[in-house]
Amino acid sequence: MFHNIPDNLTKRMKFLEDIDSKDRHDGTPRLERLRQIPRETGKFISILAASAPVGKFLEIGTSAGYSTLWIALACKSLGYKVTTFEILKEKAKLAEKTFKETNMEDYIELILGDARDYINNYKNIAFCFLDAEKEVYSECYDLIIPNMVKGGILIADNAINHHETLKPMLDRVLADDRVDALIVPIGTGELLCRKI
Repeated sequence: MFHNIPDNLTKRMKFLEDIDSKDRHDGTPRLERLRQIPRETGKFISILAASAPVGKFLEIGTSAGYSTLWIALACKSLGYKVTTFEILKEKAKLAEKTFKETNMEDYIELILGDARDYINNYKNIAFCFLDAEKEVYSECYDLIIPNMVKGGILIADNAINHHETLKPMLDRVLADDRVDALIVPIGTGELLCRKI
């Protein structure tokens, strides 16, 4: 996957990385920033997505589509498609441009709306990357896990840098006997769950 990333995809990723870096230092308001994952986290979720069982692939929180591209790389190698949800119209427009410029549209379905209104429509979830507002993590987890296949993988971003905010949810997930879970110290910290 990583040895043959097309030039147009690499170029768009670099473009988004540069915007994200600038946003973090120039005072761009929080909701307007891309707030995307670092490259090493992208590779991490891509490898895990490529290792997921057969089923639906979801992403909650598209932003400009950076993390979606990493998941889509795995989907391309598997012949799957990732469905990604973005609640903010301006970010969804930027993501559409990302998918078009990288020719990854065949592997990505973008839905403008709150994922919580749609998740129950998806059964047999094999993979889900959760990177949205932290206040919705717990509710999203509760909607996803019952619809996840055995061996399915759920990854939630910001488990370390937003640990205090997420602590009640993290403690509950780490004790949940429906999953094996741990916090991986990569990027901003990833909660990694595998459905038992």
